[in-house]
Amino acid sequence: MFIQKAWRTAAFGLYGLTQFTKSGFVEHAKKFREEDMLIRLDGKNCLVTGANSGIGFATAEGLASRGATVYMLCRNKERGETALSQIRSKTGNMNVHLEICDLSSISEVKSFATKFSSKDKPLHVLVNNAGLLEHKRVTTPEGLELNFAVNVAATYTLTELVMPLLEKAAPHARVITVSSGGMYTEPLDKDLQFSESNFDGTQQYARNKRVQVALTEWWTEKYRNKGIGFYSMHPGWADTPGVSKSLPGLSEKLSGNMRSNEEGADTVVWLALQPTEKLTPGAFYFDRAEAPKHLKFAGTAASHGQIGSIVDILGSISDL
Repeated sequence: MFIQKAWRTAAFGLYGLTQFTKSGFVEHAKKFREEDMLIRLDGKNCLVTGANSGIGFATAEGLASRGATVYMLCRNKERGETALSQIRSKTGNMNVHLEICDLSSISEVKSFATKFSSKDKPLHVLVNNAGLLEHKRVTTPEGLELNFAVNVAATYTLTELVMPLLEKAAPHARVITVSSGGMYTEPLDKDLQFSESNFDGTQQYARNKRVQVALTEWWTEKYRNKGIGFYSMHPGWADTPGVSKSLPGLSEKLSGNMRSNEEGADTVVWLALQPTEKLTPGAFYFDRAEAPKHLKFAGTAASHGQIGSIVDILGSISDL
């Protein structure tokens, strides 16, 4: 097991250095089709979590610039208002709105979902972008490990609770979950809250991101006849405030070769724009193309068989 883990880490590092950097984006962009991004979203409602900075901000701006009505879900009201003002000013789109919710609290997620659902408007695009990498083991007031609460429990709860709104937008509705290339280093693990004594925030984050990819597959199967597309993606190594704070070593090591927030968000916006028939249900995307969910010889593929029991745990935690 140790050898396999060491192999996964080494393979991920090599793969990342050649693919996830700015130079990787520039190389992949040679195959991009300009017309893919000219599609308009007028009349479409989009909800983006973690939208006040980084990839979430760039995603919200990209959707707003194409005419969408965008709901920015942020934890901090002051930072959210600043971001809202910037996006309205830059895009000229006044149909951009701020919603406040602390995603580390499942009760707050539920309250927000109830309030948002009362608008009774179809939801065409849900972007599960909000993410957290906390290196110390922190427990929320609800008793959940903090990384797991934000990255997994909130993602699951919010997505399930807005499903009726997504169904209203069928067959063009979609859920896009922003995962991370870090998930390549970890298999699915039922120890969702990392009960081991030697807590490792980076490892927990990678596990959380693996769950998001497996959840996307599970949702695709569960709601296959509902006219909702589920996709996961990863943005590469982008120079976001979150990365600078949580992984300063990576930022320093790749200084000058990190992707911009807009480059990191590019595939999120691309997934929001493309015709459903062009996309593969349940797939994992990177730089506007379907990407493998497992590295060769990494031994992570079989672990996805546990997703059913993991969803049972999530359902119990969120009381859904």
